[in-house]
Amino acid sequence: MLMMRKIVFVLLNVMMFGAIHAQQRPYYTQYILNNYLINPAVAGIENYWDIKASHRMQWVGLQDAPITTYLTIQGPVRKSDYERDNPTTFHAPGTNPRGEAYWQEYTKTENHAGVGLTIINDATGPLNRFAAYATYAYHVGIAPHTSLSGGISVGMQQMSLNTDKLSFATPVDPAVGSSGVLNKIRPDISAGLWLYSRNYFIGLAAQQIVPEPLTYSNNYVSVQNGNLVPNIFLSAGYRIMLDYDFTLLPSVMFRYISPLPLGFDINAKLQYQDLIWGGASYRINDGFAAMVGVNLSNKFNIGYSYDITTSQLNTVSKGTHEILVGFLLGNKYSDWCPRHLW
Repeated sequence: MLMMRKIVFVLLNVMMFGAIHAQQRPYYTQYILNNYLINPAVAGIENYWDIKASHRMQWVGLQDAPITTYLTIQGPVRKSDYERDNPTTFHAPGTNPRGEAYWQEYTKTENHAGVGLTIINDATGPLNRFAAYATYAYHVGIAPHTSLSGGISVGMQQMSLNTDKLSFATPVDPAVGSSGVLNKIRPDISAGLWLYSRNYFIGLAAQQIVPEPLTYSNNYVSVQNGNLVPNIFLSAGYRIMLDYDFTLLPSVMFRYISPLPLGFDINAKLQYQDLIWGGASYRINDGFAAMVGVNLSNKFNIGYSYDITTSQLNTVSKGTHEILVGFLLGNKYSDWCPRHLW
């Protein structure tokens, strides 16, 4: 419990006193399937190791549009030995492993730690960002059906500028004339809190919480006024049983990056038992997305999304494609879908 208090204290201080300037992180449409990507407090939330790999091609048809690829691995430091009845182990015809009986038996998590690893590569035109982080999180039960976790990710990001893709007013700019590719490596820290129960979750996270000027070649070339700044995320979701077989999972995520206006996404995911799901998403001032996915087994799942932008980019863009592949390792209780994440 002392460790949890320290994590909460650090996170709140970061969000209250961190200097904030504009900086854009990559978007993800299917983050609801991998909340760990946004919030490090999710690491180790399930009783198995969760591996996710994704590839996102944004604004297809637009030259030098963003392309983002990531790999995440997260799981508990020590898996629980508690033998619990688990309806998801068996798929008897006519039964719903994720029905009311399952959630009536839902209990808080055992106190435990989780760890994780994140690797991201994000390329947009001449800029490329490669990042790698290690995560530690701790989960505690605070009520019969409610748990709280706090986590922190520490790592590095490398910002590369390919000057061959730039045009200058002078034929040879002294800052980059003979540089080719310029690199800037800097430390990066993220932190988060995650409150979760059988029917809801609330998450608060801060990414890139250490502001730092970003310059290349002795301050001749700068990016976004030379500042890398914090990104704040607040997310929440609720689970609604529509009938015996279908579950509706509405959720919302707010993001704040000063001095930009507050942004938000609205999502809805309709799931049939623990097998297949479909969903829709709306991102303010950006567009709509449709999503679909299937749990092929208790070890493998896959999801796909397609975004349509409503901005002026829709005249040149053919949409955004994102594919997500997941693997479950050490799934002792043979869950086909997460117990604590939806």
